[in-house]
Amino acid sequence: MHSTATSTSSNHSGSDISANAEHDTQLIQQLRQAIARVFRGDSQAIDMVLMAYLAGGHVLIEDIPGVGKTTLARALAQSIGGSFRRLQCTPDLMPSDISGLSIYDGRERAFVFHPGPLFCDILLADELNRTPPRTQSALLEAMSEGQVTIDGTSHELSPGFFCIATQNPVDHVGTYPLPDSQRDRFLLCFGLGYPGRDAERDLLLADGAEGDLADMAHVDHTSNVQQLRQNCRHITVSDEVRGYILDLIEATRHDRALAIGASPRAALGLQRVCQAAALLDGRSFVIPHDVQRLAVSALAHRVTPRSGAQAENIISGLIAGITVPR
Repeated sequence: MHSTATSTSSNHSGSDISANAEHDTQLIQQLRQAIARVFRGDSQAIDMVLMAYLAGGHVLIEDIPGVGKTTLARALAQSIGGSFRRLQCTPDLMPSDISGLSIYDGRERAFVFHPGPLFCDILLADELNRTPPRTQSALLEAMSEGQVTIDGTSHELSPGFFCIATQNPVDHVGTYPLPDSQRDRFLLCFGLGYPGRDAERDLLLADGAEGDLADMAHVDHTSNVQQLRQNCRHITVSDEVRGYILDLIEATRHDRALAIGASPRAALGLQRVCQAAALLDGRSFVIPHDVQRLAVSALAHRVTPRSGAQAENIISGLIAGITVPR
């Protein structure tokens, strides 16, 4: 859709491309504005969530309670007209509490599957690191394959399934560090921070976000938003920019401050979220700046620093040391 028309393409085809691109830009702007009317935090957080959603990934938000994580997730779900479920993660949460379970039905004389919270469009897994690793792992198949397997039977999730997981800082009491395999399933990891003074004043004037959420109408149907996700994959990534991404990924694997570098999944995720960034900016191609501004959020949680090192600082240093393509 967004690729440049070749010399053999007709003028009509070129007009279709332009019209579709304009429609995408308008829809994205409407989504941004709708969410911003409810979520009064940093607008960059809205863009990060939209980029992850359009790229087909998932988000891990690391921050303290009460800064708007639930509001952001609910606003996204309502803006696209999708279903929303909130899963409060606790130490006694079982895998079946997430995925669902089969219960024997005497009348049917068969086991009947009862779906869990995973069967929705937008899932908020709140305080994920308060639940044990066995339960955390129940999300792995859902996040990577879009399905869950119960008693040997696979159950497909929504085509637009999107998980926003939150976790408290790891030094908080009663937390379990997420294993590397779990963190690697998240496309982006970032914090929200506190809202600005004016935004927080608006929140006080409105007495919270519940009223705005109740009045919020969806911007478009999920089917049209799903088309945006497909269009995202057609954003052009030049050989030079792709080489730039690979240089960065390779650098993480040789840096002595990192015990484990970025995986091929991380490289693919960085490319996809850069395509989403271009789509949000109304471009049909990725630029090096997309890589630079998203590398920390896309890679820092996927690498393993050695003792005393900060992954965010390491990734930032690697970006600064790699030649930017012209």
